[in-house]
Amino acid sequence: MKLTEAKQQFISNWGAFGTHWGINRTMAQIHALLLVSPDPMTQDDIMEELNISRGNTNMNIRELINWGLVDRVLLSGERKEFFTAEKDIWKVVTQIVKERKKRELEPMLQLLDKLENVEGDKKDKHVKTFVDTVSSIRKLGRQADKTLDRMIRAEESWFVGSLIKIFK
Repeated sequence: MKLTEAKQQFISNWGAFGTHWGINRTMAQIHALLLVSPDPMTQDDIMEELNISRGNTNMNIRELINWGLVDRVLLSGERKEFFTAEKDIWKVVTQIVKERKKRELEPMLQLLDKLENVEGDKKDKHVKTFVDTVSSIRKLGRQADKTLDRMIRAEESWFVGSLIKIFK
């Protein structure tokens, strides 16, 4: 397989994978392109390579910067902005986990904290069922939160070693 074809397949598939970790397809495709690009790219380069509009490119680059996956790079003597992606895949995965946790898990846990304190007679079967269910989900969510925190703080070798032990 030639590099051009392999690169296109990678970008296309990374775009599809991106939808599973909370970003849209185009945003993931831009990320993939920047991941496999040895040099920083301009917005125009990205638009041309992926055949997408300026607005779409601009909006998705800003969001990738907000996620901490892409950095703006200023090159000496250049007026245009350039963009690059973190190449260390462990750092990429860790950053994605941090963002998903912040955007999804933490708000859910805050909501569950409020819902667990529902007013009513705790002996009433409807109140009891509701509180028990919410408490159970909250407990699982807190455990997931702790696990993700450990993963974020862990070094790559520790995490990979732990995964291997789990699957043995």
